[in-house]
Amino acid sequence: MDSINKLIEIFRRFPTVGSRTAGRFVYYLMKLPKNKIDELLEAIVELRNEIRLCQMCFNPYEAGRDTIPTELCTICSDTRRNKNLLCIVEKENDLLSIENTGKFNGLYFILGGTVATMRKEDLNNLRIEEFKKRISNNNFSEIIIALNPTPEGKATSVLVEATIKEVFLTPTFKITHLARGIPVGGELEYADEETLESALEGRK
Repeated sequence: MDSINKLIEIFRRFPTVGSRTAGRFVYYLMKLPKNKIDELLEAIVELRNEIRLCQMCFNPYEAGRDTIPTELCTICSDTRRNKNLLCIVEKENDLLSIENTGKFNGLYFILGGTVATMRKEDLNNLRIEEFKKRISNNNFSEIIIALNPTPEGKATSVLVEATIKEVFLTPTFKITHLARGIPVGGELEYADEETLESALEGRK
């Protein structure tokens, strides 16, 4: 495989990127001057070397070369956050979308995906065991299941609730879901802030 096709194939592995878009990326890169290519390569290396996953919520954060090593992201290490609220999301972009509303001051947990058809390989991709550990070691007053209102999201919500009840036979805290401000079949990542605010405030 020549270098052009090899790079096209690599870009095709990116989410939502097809062959045509991957080809555009490659031909765009071919036109860039060497210093811009070097800048891109340096940024990728830094991403690989400096980014860590938070040990509590699994949100990526930059460790930094000149800072004291930590295992927590800025959200989980912020003493001003409400430690009694936990919001469950599918992926990092969902966390960012909710955080950008400025209406949620609790903590998060990123599942890392959804279950499509409850197949074993789908379940193994989720951080279910980590989630069990996360909730068993804390005293939450409310756990918000903020998953996308898609068939996959709904199936995963059922799994999350079952997991909570597996850890706590009779939960003493509230288990809530986002209100229907998000259209059925939509995704949190693409919802506007006003819609997300409404969904958060109307959760039940």
